[in-house]
Amino acid sequence: MGIYVNPVNRAFIMSRFSEIYIDKSMLIERINKLYNTEKRFICVSRPRRFGKSMAANMLAAYYSRGCDSAKLFAGLKIETAASFPHHLNRHNVIRLDIQQFLESRRDLPTFIAEIERAVREELAEVFPECGEFPADSRLKTVLNKIFSRTGQSFIFIIDEWDCVFRVAKEQQETQKEYLDFLRGLFKGQDYTELVYMTGILPVKKYGEHSALNIFDEYSIIEPKGLGAYFGFTEEEVRRACQRHSLDYTEMEKWYNGYLLEGSHIYNPKSVADALIWKKFKSYWTGTETYEALKIYIDLNFDGLREAIIGMLSGIHFQIDTSTSQNDMTTFRTKDDVLTLLIHLGYLAYDENAEEVFIPNQEIAQEFLRAIKIGGWDGLMQAFRQSEELLKHTWALDGKAVAEGMETIHNETASMLKYNDENSLTCTVLIAYYSAKAYYLNPVLEMPSGKGFADVVYLPRRNTHRPALVVELKWDKSAEGALRQVKDKQYAHWLKGYTGDILLVGINYDRESKAHECVIEKYVC
Repeated sequence: MGIYVNPVNRAFIMSRFSEIYIDKSMLIERINKLYNTEKRFICVSRPRRFGKSMAANMLAAYYSRGCDSAKLFAGLKIETAASFPHHLNRHNVIRLDIQQFLESRRDLPTFIAEIERAVREELAEVFPECGEFPADSRLKTVLNKIFSRTGQSFIFIIDEWDCVFRVAKEQQETQKEYLDFLRGLFKGQDYTELVYMTGILPVKKYGEHSALNIFDEYSIIEPKGLGAYFGFTEEEVRRACQRHSLDYTEMEKWYNGYLLEGSHIYNPKSVADALIWKKFKSYWTGTETYEALKIYIDLNFDGLREAIIGMLSGIHFQIDTSTSQNDMTTFRTKDDVLTLLIHLGYLAYDENAEEVFIPNQEIAQEFLRAIKIGGWDGLMQAFRQSEELLKHTWALDGKAVAEGMETIHNETASMLKYNDENSLTCTVLIAYYSAKAYYLNPVLEMPSGKGFADVVYLPRRNTHRPALVVELKWDKSAEGALRQVKDKQYAHWLKGYTGDILLVGINYDRESKAHECVIEKYVC
């Protein structure tokens, strides 16, 4: 047994007997099916604190012949799987955490050589029959020599595979050297039984192609059947809340929202801390500073700020994730930035709808913190004013609503482009930001009657608030907006709704920069 070659199972022992442990051992059966097949190259990418390292430690404890893990897996789900005894502690495992070799930028010139040296020295101890390995031997050369003389092959388990792209964000030559090292180590090598890598980012692309095209990627955008093995599922969290006497509804509000293959997934770090400390707050975001988020949302891509404001208000946005190069510096469009934020865990992704959104209150707080410190002029003040504007709406006070809209317009003019109705929609979302406490997520362009209502707010259960149907106009009139709502029967879609419905017409005059609002109660 060694540190890197055939390691012991201590890391998984600590997870297995922690106060909060949820059994993810059936991942082993999924990986066993890929063992020694063409699909044996696996790259799993998830945000920080989503259980990647725990899974890597579990696989190392299971496969490594440097330990006896039979008792450790006793009682876990995998124990009943037919493949379980066939691989238990029967393989040569090389377990690497790349971050241990690359703690800072000063390690960049030497970290690859240091990896090769550390593993080579342990291999010499495990396989003395292969003779000495010269100090300048490449790792792939040593492994080929061992395989040719002993017939023994290896399982590789690599954690934090992508830390190079986070430490050396701008150093493309270093990144390419590292990718060449991995490609040479694995591609076409008979000594590889299985290669399992985890990180935050998927495999780096150059243009349209993956730099390591032998790997199948199991990302948060495309989990390929592994969605439930990273993060806690809704049912797992419900059961944990029952065991620990904690309110599931509050847990859901704070930490739910990630969608993988149609299932709701929770951040394990946040859920575990909430269960232990009996308090709901931001735990996961405490592992990163707000600057990490601020850097990306401050990028000057057209429509990026409007999208973030919309998502803070509950809107889902269509996104094309295919253009992302899977690094932290190559951005061509706002979709590339939003795709990175998905991988970092700041946004959630609906694979079926191809939509991006802010998943929960924990993440929303992190966005608000970044915006507040980042100087998005007037936005936080506008959010604070939204409660009063909402009350004026319920009171049918169109004049006060128009004045509130105008104030918000002036406070946010430096960050929004007021040149079309899309910007006016963004103003409305800011103005009604506080509606989240009383309403479901607003629906944009809702099919209704003979057209599409611009913005519709449907109240949550037991809030006793009216539904809002909002129609926006540009250089026309609020009365005309309201007339369109009536003529095209936009409220007809809500005919099964038994509560009150308010029709809200808003117009923005480009020359005077004034807003006009008319509000009426809908009468069937």
